[in-house]
Amino acid sequence: MSAAVQLSLGGQSPLAANEVRRVTLPTGLMELKVDAGPFRLDELIGFAARANTRRGFLFLSKVLGKHWPVTPSLMHMIHTELAARVPVDLQGPVVFIAMAETAIGLGQGVFEAYKTAHPQHQALFLHTTRYHVGDAPIIEFEEAHSHAPRQFLHQPGDAMLQDLLLSARSLVLIDDEASTGNTFLNLSAACRILNPAIEHVHLVAITNFMGREANEALSERFCLPVTVGVALSGEYAFTPSQLQPASGAAQLFEAHTDRGASACFGRLGVNRLLTPPTTLAERLGADIGPNERVLVLGTGEFMHMAFLLGRALEAVGVDVAVQSTTRSPILQWGAVSHILKFPDNYGEGVENFIYNVAPGQYDHIFICHETPHNAALQQLAKTVKGRLFYFLSESHFEEISVR
Repeated sequence: MSAAVQLSLGGQSPLAANEVRRVTLPTGLMELKVDAGPFRLDELIGFAARANTRRGFLFLSKVLGKHWPVTPSLMHMIHTELAARVPVDLQGPVVFIAMAETAIGLGQGVFEAYKTAHPQHQALFLHTTRYHVGDAPIIEFEEAHSHAPRQFLHQPGDAMLQDLLLSARSLVLIDDEASTGNTFLNLSAACRILNPAIEHVHLVAITNFMGREANEALSERFCLPVTVGVALSGEYAFTPSQLQPASGAAQLFEAHTDRGASACFGRLGVNRLLTPPTTLAERLGADIGPNERVLVLGTGEFMHMAFLLGRALEAVGVDVAVQSTTRSPILQWGAVSHILKFPDNYGEGVENFIYNVAPGQYDHIFICHETPHNAALQQLAKTVKGRLFYFLSESHFEEISVR
């Protein structure tokens, strides 16, 4: 049974330079060299095998809050650490863009930590998505190795936010891990078509395994200055053996189909911190016993409000972890001990998963969702014995009865 990782920045012994790790996965052999740094490899990631013919491995983060339960305080610590690595002299406005779906929560957390440290800086947060919101203009790019490769970035509808995007001089691109840099490059190129005045790109990731030569070549590849800020770096080689295809459809995109994806939380841009749901946390916390464990579960691309609810619950003394559902198919092996499957609540007909949540592991599970109530959410709530909380905005939410 997986448990939330406990980690503190101050007391870690650095790894020896070029520590070598060899891991035999069901899908191939992973060979990894890790540079010295403030974190140990096993504190940040585990190894998992993807059901994906494009890429058979996954560096499964233990601090991201996606495939593994993580305390909100540890997530916030990582957000703050990565935000502190963003160069303070970046020419503004600065646009932060987080990669869907896995790094949306990470990216918004890094943006909010940056804004907290530099409230005077002009900055905009956006996240990519696999859904179309209304008729807002989009740019499209590809995450080639992904189970669902098509990604979209909406242009803000608000005139002030649109101006921040179009007048930006610096991009901060956030993903959970960097292994080739190709997705960052594709998104950067798409943004520069929209705004040719961008003059600097900063890459943020928890782990960067591109290797020294690839890192040194980034500015040449991007055709402008590139800096990198990560928690752990190194390089890897993966030799595939038995790659396994996913059992279901990866992605369905119909341009003007309403999937219930909200415009309120980052798809159309935000230039401030979102308001934590403290009143909801206080109400829920009043009914939680001192020895009871709580999981706040985000759904798909809707992750950041779940993190903020987790932080608010932690502030009132609740033993809480945060995690999210995902469309990424992963094999039950290595860092994945349990798998739950259910229909996606966005109505695409794409199978979704929860990893590393075992029956009875939590006394309370609070499911946060942006899509209107539907049968998939009911099935999810019944599967995990959880409660449903529908967020219409950051300050307007309601509990949906589980029938």
